[in-house]
Formats: sequence, structure tokens, C-alpha cells
Amino acid sequence: MKSYFLSICLIICVLFSSCITNKDLVYLQDKGNVSDVALQLKELSKPYRVQISDILSINVKALDPELVSIFNPVESANGSSQGGGLYFSGFTVDLHGNIEFPILGKINVLGFTINEIKEKVKSELLKQYFKEDAELFVTVKLAGLKYTTIGEIGSGVYTLFQDRVNIIEALANAGDIPSTGDRKDVLIIRQYPDGQKIHHIDLTDISAMQSPFYFIQPNDIILVKPLKRKAIGAGQTAIQNLTTIASILSVLVSTYFLTKNL
Repeated sequence: MKSYFLSICLIICVLFSSCITNKDLVYLQDKGNVSDVALQLKELSKPYRVQISDILSINVKALDPELVSIFNPVESANGSSQGGGLYFSGFTVDLHGNIEFPILGKINVLGFTINEIKEKVKSELLKQYFKEDAELFVTVKLAGLKYTTIGEIGSGVYTLFQDRVNIIEALANAGDIPSTGDRKDVLIIRQYPDGQKIHHIDLTDISAMQSPFYFIQPNDIILVKPLKRKAIGAGQTAIQNLTTIASILSVLVSTYFLTKNL
């Protein structure tokens, strides 16, 4: 009977230690790693540099709209020049880092920021097609910020039409991390010119706001691992663990009396 009692105590200790606590669930907790001054929305992220397969929306305006009509996508009644329609009417960065622009031909944009591309396109237009008095106005934007989620948060591909998106916004848009997901070690798989790299961020610590990976970039993959508690099959709350313990106790007691009576 003593061995049964020890086994039950061990099981109870394991199950209660497996409860998911607030420290595992609450985002951006103050763990004493950041001073009040540093929390004033300190910007650490660098301007995004265009990668292969990005889609750019480029619009050219001038005093005479007819002169620039060839450079701009035609807006249809169903708004195909917006959202997913930019896949067809936008400018896709090819494997060599170029876009094919009307009149100007191939323009290399790989590794350039949006502002640098805007100035480059404007400069080439003035050099090859327009005069200085044309008063050109060029706008360049990414055709949406696309990212992917996998793992405990669920699989999905999302596009947000914003210039900047932080990881909290991205996760909220994907439905948020469930209580069984590991918020302390979220993986971000990011694309670079020389390949992909994996980065880690602890979203339960407010110092995550200072991380260079707090703001996501186009084509990021956000991977959320399950908590170890889920892997061993423990309950998420004390009530669930009590239910599990009661079931185990019932089986152990029944087994003990059955074996005793044999």
C-alpha cells in the first residue's frame, strides 16, 4: 500500500507542476529587464529591403495624366488593382532582383528600401522619358505584408495592407496563440538574400518590444511550438488536473483491492 501511496503522490506533484500559469500566458510582462525610459516606443527595426518574389505597387502621376497612363495599372470595376489583384498588375521582383517596368525595361531593386526604389524610378523616368517640368510624383508600396503561421497557432497565410505590422498584431490577426502554445519561445523564420534564418523572441517579456524581430517583414514564417505540458498530456488548469488525478486514483484503488482479494 505504501508503494501505491508514493506513486499517487508522485503523480499529483507532476500534474500540479504541469498547470499552465499566468506567466505562460500574459504578453509583454515587466520582468525588470527594461527601464521606463526605454519603453517609449524605441524604434530598433531597420527599413525593409526588398527581396526576391516581393510584389511592388508603383504609381506615377504628372500634370498631364495621359502621359503617365502607360505606367499605371488599369483599375477595373471590381477593384482588381487592389488586394490580390496586384499579383497580376503589380511588379514582381524576379530571381535576379529585377522588375520589368514599362519603357524603362529592367530595374534592379533587390536590397533597396521603398524610398530608394521610388527615387530610382523617378530618376530614370526623368532621364529617359520626361522633362524636369513634368512635375512627376512617384509612389512605391509593397503590395501587402504577407506572412505565414504554423505550429500550435494553426497553419495559415495572411496578408495585411499596412506598412508596418508588429508580431502581436500578426498573431491577433491569425487568431492568437492558444493556451497550449509556447509564448516564451516564438520562432520567426525570415528570408534574407543569402537564405533563411531562424530567430527567437519571448513574447511574455516586455523587452520583446526592443527586439529587431518585433516588427515582422514580408514572407516571415511564424512558428509556435506547443508547451511541454501539452506534450505529456497534462491538463491546462488545476481543475483539469484534479479530474485526471481522481480518475487515476479510482483506477489505482480498484486495482489494489482486486489484487488484494486474489
